[in-house]
Amino acid sequence: MLLPYHTENLLEAGCDEAGRGCLAGAVFAAAVIFPPDFVCKELNDSKKLTEKQRNNLVPIIKYNALAWAVASVDAKIIDKINILNASILAMQKAIEKLKIKPQHLIIDGNRFKKYKNIPYHTIIKGDGIYMSIAAASVLAKTARDEYMLLISNKFPQYDWAKNKGYPTQKHRRSIQKFGITTYHRKSFRLVDFKLF
Repeated sequence: MLLPYHTENLLEAGCDEAGRGCLAGAVFAAAVIFPPDFVCKELNDSKKLTEKQRNNLVPIIKYNALAWAVASVDAKIIDKINILNASILAMQKAIEKLKIKPQHLIIDGNRFKKYKNIPYHTIIKGDGIYMSIAAASVLAKTARDEYMLLISNKFPQYDWAKNKGYPTQKHRRSIQKFGITTYHRKSFRLVDFKLF
């Protein structure tokens, strides 16, 4: 069972991102504030859940959260500022969109930049420890998957509906065959020639 909070008696937002390792598409992030007594046994790190489980959890998270928000940073900005900075920026944008200002932040991973003097803790594998980070991972992942499905209609040859922009063999082969789109991250190693 995941923990309800990191620091007691504070409005605490959990933050996580999705799509950091992808070759194409924006990086998404979410921030979630739960009431301290919120419990959901089904909630877990989004990577440990099936697509159906994640989709079922979305309305539960949104209904029970005191505040939630999702934000993204596109491939052009990723190329300009690098994926780590873009992931942090996406999380900060999600925090900015929250309808309640958090008093404390818990961030999945080990890197973050102070945002508006709100105290924070970075927690490695935090999405498997805290409810709010797990919920943020679910919202970020489902929003990003939805977005990748949408843009896959324009570029079906890259199989984004299935690979969601991640570096699968088929995705790399399609890049070599068809070239890149405006959604591809030019600063990434897009073709692994060892595959061919």
